[in-house]
Amino acid sequence: QVQLVESGGSLVQAGGSLRLSCTASGSTFSNYIMGWFRQAPGKEREFVAAINWTGGRKNYADSVNGRFTISRDNAKNTVYLQMNSLKPEDTGVYYCAADYDTGRLPSRLSAPYDYWGQGTQVTVSS
Repeated sequence: QVQLVESGGSLVQAGGSLRLSCTASGSTFSNYIMGWFRQAPGKEREFVAAINWTGGRKNYADSVNGRFTISRDNAKNTVYLQMNSLKPEDTGVYYCAADYDTGRLPSRLSAPYDYWGQGTQVTVSS
């Protein structure tokens, strides 16, 4: 079992930056691929970014590539999402998720992720 707690969500103006954190407990953090997903009001949850256990493999949604950076600190059991040049369309609840790492590329699909946090709200005003 992995428990995930997100933090760092806030209200920010377009063009601004935020850093989200997700801290894990309950299992060996470095065994897991970590992903970030988001859900805007009235929309399906969508993939944002993911990172494998070493940090050497990353995957980004096209909509955030070049603006967002995912990273992790295994010693702190924490994964981060640095979000720059924020746009109103980045608004939503951001969730982190954990998928046991078997060596494959971090998935963009939500199905492989077994554990999810409660989410943190990000609102970008225009």
